[in-house]
Amino acid sequence: MLQLEHLAELVAEHGEALRRPVREFDLRGRRFAFNSRPAIMGVINLSPDSWYRESVCLTAERALRRGQVLAAQGADLVDVGAESTLAHAARVDEPGQNSRLLPVVRELAAAGVLVSVETYQPAVARACLEAGAAVLNLTGTAQTDEICRMVADHDAGVILCYVQGENVREVGDFDFGADPVRLMEDFFARQIETATRCRLERILVDPGLGFYYRNLQDSAARVRHQMRTFLNTFRLRRLGFPVCHALPHAFEYFGEEVRCAEPFFAVLAALGRTDLFRTHEVPRIKAVLDTLAVY
Repeated sequence: MLQLEHLAELVAEHGEALRRPVREFDLRGRRFAFNSRPAIMGVINLSPDSWYRESVCLTAERALRRGQVLAAQGADLVDVGAESTLAHAARVDEPGQNSRLLPVVRELAAAGVLVSVETYQPAVARACLEAGAAVLNLTGTAQTDEICRMVADHDAGVILCYVQGENVREVGDFDFGADPVRLMEDFFARQIETATRCRLERILVDPGLGFYYRNLQDSAARVRHQMRTFLNTFRLRRLGFPVCHALPHAFEYFGEEVRCAEPFFAVLAALGRTDLFRTHEVPRIKAVLDTLAVY
């Protein structure tokens, strides 16, 4: 059972990181003042394999409408993906991803919605940046130099995801090490060095809590890892860049109330000083963050 004593122990051991500021920046003329206000990223899934049905849009018209609704509900930007990260999901090749993504990216960007695109394929990343994407949500580790250079060339931002493998679809067992957050910090330090060498300044890091690892399918082990990572998030502020979290679902515990899971995890993520909340439930997360801000 999580108790206040656990939070006190974290602060006692790593308290100096709580006071570290992170970089703030503009995206397409919109300011992200992470040190004073966390931001929200809504989700659009263009894959029929995505299980969060409220976020699935199988036509460009429906995706455009959802993106506009998410923005009206309080999303600062909208993340669009063409391939589910679930283990059983079909792989989508470059032409398939482009056919799904490009019309949606163009329409949303034209409507004034800040768009993030989730992919690990360089050619798809380039096409989406040319179509108007403001952020690349990079879910792979291969060809990082090439991808970071193209993001910089398009004056966009990047989310560097923690992936133990070449990409999110090619992972096995998760290596916790003695301290998983320390492993993440080392990984992100290397990725940030690559990104800044490529002239990138708009950088976020994401611990990748929703990715499929074989040894994290036991519900208790997975949720325990997610909760601990949320509460330890502030330690990553030592890197100097904002932290993005995709909020998970803990379906085994929430069952029919699964749409309440992301708001619950948002509280833990906020306590850990998360800067960008990636969610399928924008109005619920906004309500949580607005309520916490009252204290």
